[in-house]
Amino acid sequence: MDYKDYYKILGVPKTASEKEIKTAYRKLARQFHPDMNRGDKKAEARFKEIGEANEVLSHPEKRKRYNELGANWQAYERAARTGAPGAGAGAWPGGGFPGGGNVRVEFGEEFGGFSDFFKTFFGGGGFSGGGFGDAFGGAAGPRQGHDVEGTIEVTLEDVLTGTKRTVRLGGKGGREVEVRVPPGVRDGSRLRVAGEGEAGQRGGPKGDLYLRVVVRPHPVFERRGEDLATTVRVPPSTAVLGGEMTVPTLGGTLAVKVPPGTAVGQTFRLRGQGLPELGKPDKRGDLLATVAVDLPKKLTPRQKELFEELRTSGL
Repeated sequence: MDYKDYYKILGVPKTASEKEIKTAYRKLARQFHPDMNRGDKKAEARFKEIGEANEVLSHPEKRKRYNELGANWQAYERAARTGAPGAGAGAWPGGGFPGGGNVRVEFGEEFGGFSDFFKTFFGGGGFSGGGFGDAFGGAAGPRQGHDVEGTIEVTLEDVLTGTKRTVRLGGKGGREVEVRVPPGVRDGSRLRVAGEGEAGQRGGPKGDLYLRVVVRPHPVFERRGEDLATTVRVPPSTAVLGGEMTVPTLGGTLAVKVPPGTAVGQTFRLRGQGLPELGKPDKRGDLLATVAVDLPKKLTPRQKELFEELRTSGL
């Protein structure tokens, strides 16, 4: 099993800020998104690798553990493989995962999947635990179960309409929990599912399940709060003489009139074609469509003649 340099994968230094990591992830994820590279297995693998790196480096606690792991990763990997006490996903310098209790959240290939390296050190095989008092028969009385945390990925289409996801706790054979993702959810939002965490002990209540939302980069739209932004290419004749352009939306396409003399970079605001506000699904942002001129790469002799006439006339 090879060590994965997540900083190198995202192309950021170890001192990178949360914003720099997020920016690098979005840029690369958009570049290698499966929708932009249909049938390209290398791009698909790269997309998964980028997502895995972001999952660790964008999560403060996981990033801290990863940084502590450093060059000692092989020692941890050997300990996990041989089943040494305290080894595995929870074996970190200065102590284990907070809590313990043989709990794991898995999302499988539907959400991109994770490498063996990730699974070994970030939840690939569960982790055992229990309090100091338990080991010596003390700490009588009910004890609430620990909370469980995970990550769930959604698309902009999911953000528009809301969606449901089924997550599996504890790996193969573990119980499944259906999670409702509300319309308008934002990247980094934390969803709480009460009572779906680790089981309590001695009759204590269960902990909760917390899922951090990751909104996948979209190949066409950029999110700006509740607004969406996109670029629409039109031929030179439409920009100069006016006409109509087809603007993509999350729900289809819209025909928009382009007035004569439209400048390159001019933005049209389509009211109510953005994303809903969280908690207010009927209140939607706008779609910002910026005009770009699609210049022809090859001209027919007649087209070239016409452009020469325009240049002669001073246009």
